[in-house]
Amino acid sequence: MTQAKIGVIGGSGIYQMPSLSEVEEVRVDTPFGSPSDDFILGNLGTTRVAFLPRHGRGHPLIPSEIPFRANIYAMKLLGVERIISASAVGSLKQELKPMDIVLPDQFFDRTRHRPSTFFGNGIAAHTGFADPVCRDLCDALEETARKALSGVTVHRGGTYLCMEGPAFSTRAESEVYRSWGMSIIGMTNLQEAKLAREAEICYATIALVTDYDCWHPEHDSVTIEMVIDYLNRNSANAQKLIAGVIERIANKTPSCKCREAMRHAIITAPDKIESAARERLKAIIGKYMD
Repeated sequence: MTQAKIGVIGGSGIYQMPSLSEVEEVRVDTPFGSPSDDFILGNLGTTRVAFLPRHGRGHPLIPSEIPFRANIYAMKLLGVERIISASAVGSLKQELKPMDIVLPDQFFDRTRHRPSTFFGNGIAAHTGFADPVCRDLCDALEETARKALSGVTVHRGGTYLCMEGPAFSTRAESEVYRSWGMSIIGMTNLQEAKLAREAEICYATIALVTDYDCWHPEHDSVTIEMVIDYLNRNSANAQKLIAGVIERIANKTPSCKCREAMRHAIITAPDKIESAARERLKAIIGKYMD
C-alpha cells in the first residue's frame, strides 16, 4: 500500500522536516537490511511525505556505512515515486560560492567500497544512466528555487564528484578534479542516483555549497565555525525549497522515462532467474516478471 509518493533524503544538517504534520515513525525492513533510520512520515499540506535522514539521527553513519540499497528499496516499498535529496558539498569552481545552491545533472564516481546496484546473485541487468538526474524533477526544483529563495544564487547543471571519504580531499586530488571540469564534491549522492534509477524512482539532488574544498587560495581562512554557519543557513534554504517543490509537484503524475528504466535492462533469461532473486527484487522488477 502506498504510504507516500514523495520521498526526501536529508544530508548533513538536515535531520528532520519541522514543517511536517501528523507525523509517525515507520520502520521498514528490506531484503538489503535496515535503512539508515526509521522513516518519518508526515503531511506537508495535503501531501504525504516520507523523510529519511541519510546518516541517521545524530549522524552515526559515515558515508561508506550508509545502507544505500536499503534506503532506496524502502522508499520503493513505501510507494515513493520521486526522491528529493539534499546534501552539503564543496565547490570546485570559483563561481560556485558558499551558500549557493547547485542542481547537478551529472555524477562522477570516485568511490571504491560501496554496492551501487540491486542486481547480481542470480539476475543481471544493465540500466541506462547517461542522464542520471530526472529532468522534470530538476526543472521543478529550479523553478521553485528561483521564485522562493530570494537572494540565493541557484546554478542549474554541473557534475557532482562523489568521493569515498570520510576524509576530505588532498590538495592534489582537489586540483585534479578541477582540471577534469568537476563542479562540486560530496560523498553520498552517486549511489542514491544509481539505485533510484534501478528502482524506477525519479531522483534529483539539491547540493548546498558550504566551502571551496581545499583548492582555494583562501582555504586556510575558512574555519569550522564558518562552515557550520553556512551549513545551518543552507539547511533553512533547503527546507524552504523542498516544501515549495513538493507543493508544486504534489498533484502531478510523473511523465518522464524514469518509471520505465528497467523495461529493457534485464538480460538474464527469465527461466534462469531463481525464485530467491525474483522475490528479493519483487518491489523493483515484479511487473516485468509476470
